[in-house]
Formats: sequence, structure tokens, C-alpha cells
Amino acid sequence: MATPDTELAPEEASEQEKPKLALEVKVDKPGACQRHVTVTVSREDIERYFKEAFDDLSPKAEVPGFRPGRAPRKLVESRFREQMSNQVKGSLLMDSVTQASEDCDFSAISEPIFDFEAIELPDDGPMTFEFDIEVRPEFDVPEWKGLQLERQDHEYSDDEVSKHLAGLLARHGHMASKNGPAAASDHVTLNITFKDGDEELSRVEKHTVEIKPTLSFSDGNIEGFDKLIIGASLGDHREATIAISEEAENEALRGKEVSADIEITDVRHLNLPEMTPAFLDRIGGFEDEEELRDAVRGELERQLVYHQQRKIRQQITAVLTKNANWELPPDMLRRQGRRELERAVLELRSSGFSEDVIRQHQNQLRQNSLASTERALKEHFILERIAEAHEIDAEPPDYDAEILLIARQSQDSPRRIRARLEKRGQMDALRNQIIERKVIDLITAEAEFTETPFEAEKDETVAIDHAISGFEHQDEIPEAKYGGDAEELRTPSERG
Repeated sequence: MATPDTELAPEEASEQEKPKLALEVKVDKPGACQRHVTVTVSREDIERYFKEAFDDLSPKAEVPGFRPGRAPRKLVESRFREQMSNQVKGSLLMDSVTQASEDCDFSAISEPIFDFEAIELPDDGPMTFEFDIEVRPEFDVPEWKGLQLERQDHEYSDDEVSKHLAGLLARHGHMASKNGPAAASDHVTLNITFKDGDEELSRVEKHTVEIKPTLSFSDGNIEGFDKLIIGASLGDHREATIAISEEAENEALRGKEVSADIEITDVRHLNLPEMTPAFLDRIGGFEDEEELRDAVRGELERQLVYHQQRKIRQQITAVLTKNANWELPPDMLRRQGRRELERAVLELRSSGFSEDVIRQHQNQLRQNSLASTERALKEHFILERIAEAHEIDAEPPDYDAEILLIARQSQDSPRRIRARLEKRGQMDALRNQIIERKVIDLITAEAEFTETPFEAEKDETVAIDHAISGFEHQDEIPEAKYGGDAEELRTPSERG
């Protein structure tokens, strides 16, 4: 124990200046991730906080008839007590919530929710208030060492490289209008009017898409789009019925069927560019076609790594979440849905996928937001616990590496990409992505693998960033300027 003339360390002095509150805390558990907390603050603590507030105010209080700071203490307290009540209440609430959360060992995943104005600071007796807080559920970490997993492997053929190269060259191709009807692999320019009965919901105007089996929107799909459009000519109309997603932003339309009037305003055929020396130099400084093909093969292999890691992660998390039957509140899932979308898009961008593919993935996630977010949150909670147990965290070089990959895909500087992510509050999503990947690597290192052939997903969807029900989304992540064309296959140093 310190004697009166013992010099206190700064930490000890701070603790003496602000002792712990004498709180009575009652915790109810409405759900696995929900806590309803009732806190009672003693009268002694209330008076102590008032005393500290007036200790700070008295030396500078201005009272008529007295020089600043010279008014009697009782007069200052009488004159300013009501004014100081909100300040004292705010300090008590902030400190009480913090202490209660620490004492009850909450792993909070959101800010506490309470109505400041509804809480009264009484003139006599203790202060009682309640708050709700979302927390990480309590669970035993499942066994994760020695898992039996499959790892996909694949060697890309020359034909596969040629097919992927054609997709990249298409971004530099020349669209030529054709007089005849639309055929497979053609592009069509559309005006689409969506209606619920006679009420117009939204419109897509002069949007050009490739003809594929599925046309995707953020809250619904037109299936059989290719069969609907092939054979149509300029000026023709086609009708389609679309089921709105059960998770559309427009609650009144969830699960409802609406109509789409599709007007074909142009039919175009894509002519790929010739790979002349001038063209090869312009898109990335390639010496010849073989060097371009090598770069395309490199991008395919980078995307294969993404697919391998995704498949391994799915197997791992399926085991880890097998008994994770805790219920997550729908409100939490809706709030966290955007964060999961951000994380998924960041991962796709850093893996070198084009904006077309990313847009398809965004629409798919938005149409199944609650289910995909619930799965992702359960995975995150478990992986986070493993990370904490093994002191795994995101380090500055990890952020630099991820941002560099996104910058290369976006044809932008890492500095600007970082600034955008920070401005949009997306660094947390990046941190979660880094930590989760590190934990997956840890589990992978302890696993036993069987090699299996890689099966690529069929490219049968074209996506439009549009909500049929009228709710428009904004792009959450910095978008690539050129959609992943051949120039992005080179690093800045390689481009000279």
C-alpha cells in the first residue's frame, strides 16, 4: 500500500483519481447474440461525479456579481446543477456501460443501444438504466486439427487459355450493329420496364449485355434470357416474369412476381481486335502474342488459387459450424450483410476477377443476404476465437499486400485505394479477411489432403447492377477502371 509521500505511477494515479463504480448489474439473455443489461448506479457514485464536474467548473464559472471563478461553491452548484446534469449523466452512462461490459466479459460486436433522453438522473437515490448489446455467442471451439480435406488441382490447357484470352480481348473489341435477328454470343442493347400490375417499379435504359442463359439483377433474375432473346430483332419486345427475392429492400415486393417488358433497341456482333504489335504494346507492352498468353495463364492460375482456397475454406467451415446452431437475430444479419458483401468483393478484387464476375457475385449475395450473412458470421465467430487463442492478427505488411493487389486490379495507386477504404470504413472488412485467411492457413497446415480435379463454374450469367424493385445500390468497393483487361495482368514495374 502506498504511503502519503510515495510517488504513484501514472497508472496508479489514474486508478486513484477514478475508482471503479459500485454497480449492480443484471444480465438477461434473449438470444445467443443478445444481452439485455440493467444497471443500477449508487447515489454515492452520482454525487462523486457531480463533485468532480463542479471541481472542474468552479475555477472558471461566471456568476453575476462575482469575478470568474470567485463565486461561492454552493452558489455555483445551485446555479449550474441542472446544466451539469446531462454532462454527469453522459459520463456515468459511458463509464457504467464500459465497466459492466468488462465485468460481464462481453465480446461485443456492436455499440450498446439505449435511449439517452429517456434515462433520468434522479435528485435522490440511485440511477437505473437498461441497454441492449449484441455479443459474440458463447461456444466451445470445435476440434480443427487433422481434418480430412480435398484440394482441387488443375493445369490449364491451351484451349482454356484461348477462351479466357477471348474474354479479355472482348473488352477491346468493336461492336458492330447487325440487321438480322440476335444469335448466341451476340450482344443486345435493351430498355427494360419493370411493373407490378400497372405500377411501374423501375427502368433500365440502353444497357448492352451479352446473351447468356441468366440475366441477373440485385433482387431477381430473368432465367432463360438467351431463349427469350435469340431470334429477336431491332424494335422487338419480349415479356418476362420475375420473382423478387425474399430479401429485397422493398419489403412489400418480397417473393412477389412482377413483369418485365424488354425492348431490343440494338443487336450487335462483337469483332475481336487483331493482335498486331501496336495493339499488344498498347494493352500492356507485350512483345508478342505468346507473352500475352503467358500473362493470361498467370491470371487463370491466380484465380485458381482463389477457387482452391474457397473450396478448402468451405470444407473447413462446414466442419467448424456443424454444431453452431445458435440463432442470429435477423436485424443483426441485415446490418452485417453489407460488411459481408464488402469482404467478398475485396477478396474477388484482390484475386483478379473482372467487374462482370464481381457484379454477378454481388447480385447473388444480395438475393440471399440473410442466409449467406448468417453462414459468414458463424464462420467469423469461430475463426476469430481460434485467432485469439493463437494470437493471430493483421499486421501492417498484410494490409499493404492486400491493398497492392486491389490497386493492380483497379489500375490505381495503393495510396488512393487505402484512402478510399479508410474513408468508407472498410479497413475492418479487410482486417477480418486477412485474419480469417491466416486462420484457414493454420488449419490447412494441420490437415490431410486428397487431390481432386477442379471443375470450373459455367459462365452462364450476365449481371446488371440494378434493383428491379426500385432500390438502388451504391458500389461499396473501389471499382476497377478497365474491368480486368490484359493491361492489369502486368505489375506497374513490369509495365515500366
